[in-house]
Amino acid sequence: MLGLSMLGCASSNHPAAPAGVTTEDYSYVIGAGDNLNILVWRNPELSMSVPVRPDGKIAAPLVDEIVVQGKTSVQVAREVEKQLGKYVRDPVVTVIVTSFVGPYSEQIRVVGEAAKPQFLPYKLKMTVLDVMIAVGGLTDFAAGNSATILRTSEGNKQYSVRLKDLLKRGDVSANVEMRPGDILIIPQSWF
Repeated sequence: MLGLSMLGCASSNHPAAPAGVTTEDYSYVIGAGDNLNILVWRNPELSMSVPVRPDGKIAAPLVDEIVVQGKTSVQVAREVEKQLGKYVRDPVVTVIVTSFVGPYSEQIRVVGEAAKPQFLPYKLKMTVLDVMIAVGGLTDFAAGNSATILRTSEGNKQYSVRLKDLLKRGDVSANVEMRPGDILIIPQSWF
């Protein structure tokens, strides 16, 4: 029995997650489910709010369907300007993302023994504490200190995180930054 309890307390074979990550060059990219506010200067009749469809496209007045998923708001604005240029002289377009989902490749996913497992849109400087607050914490059956982050941006490298120490003991040294596309895996404890 003692051997089994020691096995349940053993830490993972993965290195500890780095406290900080480099994301200075990060720019939000649009994903299906986002909502875009397209503003055309001096042409309010062409300005509108449009959802990004599941196929990653939008359609607007005088604008053929265009793929916006995976592009920044500035890239979409230049593309809309190009299409409107056929009908309007020197259009000036601004695109503002008003609701955020982001592409699947950048969403943070939380699976396992979280109170509410789900996906979250990535936000710059997002930490594992921010993620745990959003998912409602751990279940009573979670092995919080055996949790891992699967970092897809580094070829599916895995890092260990100490969620129980962070949430139950207030150990802020266990709080680490997340990266776009991270998957937080929270296993069930043995007892």
